[in-house]
Amino acid sequence: MQDLVARRRALLGPNVSTFYDEPVHIVRGEGVWLWDADGRKYLDCYNNVPHVGHCNPRVVEAICKQASTLNTHTRYLHEGILNYVERLTATFDDPLKTAILTCTGSEANDIALRMAEAMTGKRGIIATDATYHGNTTLVSHLSKSNVPEVGFGLDQYLRHVEAPDSLRISDPDGQHFAAKVQEAIDDLEQSGIGFAALIVCPLFLNEGFPTQKEGWLKPAAEAARRAGGLVICDEVQSGFGRCGTHFWAHQKQGVIPDIVTMGKPMGNGHPVAGLVTSAEIMARFRKSFRYFNTFGGNPVSCAAAMAVLEELQEKQLQDHARKMGLLAYDRLMELAAKYPVIGDVRQSGMVFGAEFVLDHDSKEPAVSFTDRVVNKMRHRGFILSKLGRHKNTLKIRPPMPFAEEHLDLLITALDEVIGEAVKSI
Repeated sequence: MQDLVARRRALLGPNVSTFYDEPVHIVRGEGVWLWDADGRKYLDCYNNVPHVGHCNPRVVEAICKQASTLNTHTRYLHEGILNYVERLTATFDDPLKTAILTCTGSEANDIALRMAEAMTGKRGIIATDATYHGNTTLVSHLSKSNVPEVGFGLDQYLRHVEAPDSLRISDPDGQHFAAKVQEAIDDLEQSGIGFAALIVCPLFLNEGFPTQKEGWLKPAAEAARRAGGLVICDEVQSGFGRCGTHFWAHQKQGVIPDIVTMGKPMGNGHPVAGLVTSAEIMARFRKSFRYFNTFGGNPVSCAAAMAVLEELQEKQLQDHARKMGLLAYDRLMELAAKYPVIGDVRQSGMVFGAEFVLDHDSKEPAVSFTDRVVNKMRHRGFILSKLGRHKNTLKIRPPMPFAEEHLDLLITALDEVIGEAVKSI
């Protein structure tokens, strides 16, 4: 392990992040399970990249079959990308019926911002102050915690609004958030930059996936539209049935965005991502920018992505996510009744977790406590993480085949680990 860490530092550079106090050396995966180099088995309660399960046989077969036949770029005609985009856009409401395929969600979000500029002639972008949307030079500025000391002056085009927080901010109908968005719109317009787009994850997952009723985002979306801007929903984490009640989380929010971006889960680990938008926005973008992506939408990527859609739909994994989310919420609420350190329990389908606090009245975040829980769970063979503005909310976001027997194992271990950890508060 020490040799691997040293080689990483020497070959990949300093500060390349790893999970946990003691990194995990993973060598194999299957379904919802992972194995390390010593043969130890871990329950994967975190990774959304293998959306339909690690090494899913349908996806593996599709990749191998297409890779043994042809793989090239989209300047040659090929049915694969067309068949996939037809099937993908069938899951969206009108007018979201055209797509661009990329390799990463970062690229997809970068294109979405350029589309907003093409449509509005303006450059001002609004995001929350606790979000993450990717790693390109422009997109990295959307993440307030990632804004670099140098960055071509792009920060002037960004405005960050207070992220929703259902534990600390009373905003049952989304009006408070909409007001903050409107303030940012006004500031961008008064500055002379102008307002181009609001970009959010419709589950606000990095913000700690606060509890929200259906339609919560509508007031903010309406404010953006009134100002002539676009609404961009980043569904990299929240899409493809994960929220359970809908195939896309923006549908749960009662909003039809102008652009929807997607990534990680799309190819179950194969690097395929993209965005969906209207024919009008696509045409304007194509006229305003010259864009080509050598690997985006290649035949192997499209075969992998098609296999993911087929697996999701044929095995009814969206409804499975809905049922598991409800069950997980009940089990976590049982722990909350037992341990006061749990300040809030949240779920949206196959995303669930608990926020830890030191005091229910002050709601002071139990940050170091959360770190201990995450690391203790890793040593017990459970892969999960933390997120939110204070990094005190458990991030449980497993592959979609995660089932009741796996939840039983997780809750039993959490019960024991929290019980041990509270003794040191």
